Amino acid sequence: MDALAECSRDLARAREQLVSELREHSLVIGEVTLVSGARAAYYVDARRTLLRPRGFAAAGALLAAQVAKWGGTAVGGMTLGADPVACAALAGGAPKAFIVRKEAKPHGLQRRIEGPALTPEDRCVVVEDVVTTGGSTLAAIAALHDEGHEICGVVSVLDRLAGGGPAIEGAAGAPYMALTTIDDVYPDRPDAGG
Repeated sequence: MDALAECSRDLARAREQLVSELREHSLVIGEVTLVSGARAAYYVDARRTLLRPRGFAAAGALLAAQVAKWGGTAVGGMTLGADPVACAALAGGAPKAFIVRKEAKPHGLQRRIEGPALTPEDRCVVVEDVVTTGGSTLAAIAALHDEGHEICGVVSVLDRLAGGGPAIEGAAGAPYMALTTIDDVYPDRPDAGG
């Protein structure tokens, strides 16, 4: 049985596998500057997990299950963070994926949202690899809203628990959930609450 099929059968095990893979491959301890400009004592590069078979399979199964639960018909988000996440969801069984560019390209089809054409009937699930303040996710939500698309939910692979979740949920007008949080991956971090 392949890794994706195995994860799809047992979502609790898939989540455990995802947490383990994030700890092993994505957690980097040391001073970094986040995209928000804030300094942090650790970094989570989820692509290091998502671009490996076990992490990709675990995330794909979990994402596809959540997309199905919300009745989503298209999954995607802002390039680059959302690209492997959307592909994992697609491999897990999501109906179609899309990628949001930072801005529409000035040549070709001049589209900001790439992939199979989204229709007015599509129910979009916005995805992201790691959420801190939610800036990239908020930009993807705005791009979808600008083009009149419905958002039925937002999923991140990991939430750093730095306040992005409520902002994302408010902007999307739909539920937000994280497959994992920093509490799962790095519970003993220096800035852990309590």
